[in-house]
Amino acid sequence: MATRIFIVDDHPLVREWLAALLRRQPDLELSGSAPDATVALPAMLIDPPDVAIVDLSLKGISGLDLIKDLAEHLPGTQAIVLSMHEEVFYAERALRAGARGYVTKEEATDRIIEAIRAVQAGRVFVSPNLLAALTTRMAGRPQGFAKENIATLSDRELDVFRRLGQGQTTRQISDELVISIKTVQAYAARIKEKLQLANGAELVREAVRWVEQQSGS
Repeated sequence: MATRIFIVDDHPLVREWLAALLRRQPDLELSGSAPDATVALPAMLIDPPDVAIVDLSLKGISGLDLIKDLAEHLPGTQAIVLSMHEEVFYAERALRAGARGYVTKEEATDRIIEAIRAVQAGRVFVSPNLLAALTTRMAGRPQGFAKENIATLSDRELDVFRRLGQGQTTRQISDELVISIKTVQAYAARIKEKLQLANGAELVREAVRWVEQQSGS
């Protein structure tokens, strides 16, 4: 019996590309796809797939939150993250949330099929370019700026922090996450408190530095 795959990604071209990739594998089949978690979770609850391929950067409910929901409500569905983010913090959080695999989009063509088969065989799969850095971080070795403080950020706070470091404005973050500007500002205030930063300029500066560190790790 073929392994059934559900795709959750907000980019139609990515969904179409993955569907075409799956069609070329005789032991895999597409069970469905959705652009966000609010559509994906009800569909998967009705017809549970074997594997869910989840992008982290979804509008509204985040990919991390969807993975947590899958772990709670559909423990038989294995989640694999397919993400543009190479940051070790995201890979670690995804695995802790319940994901069984983490593949970056830049290497997905060769790796995503390998990841599907690995998790179906009961193994955890992480992109090779992230594995060494992830092992180092989870072993507790230093990884750069404020590692201990960064770890105290919630998933949503980390997402806002990353977006600030990538140069997004409060309005852009509000639009992409489908939350109000006041909510973004509230997240920023909590991040400043947790990271012990004096003001907004210092927050943005440290966010930029952290993103640069993660990109180079």
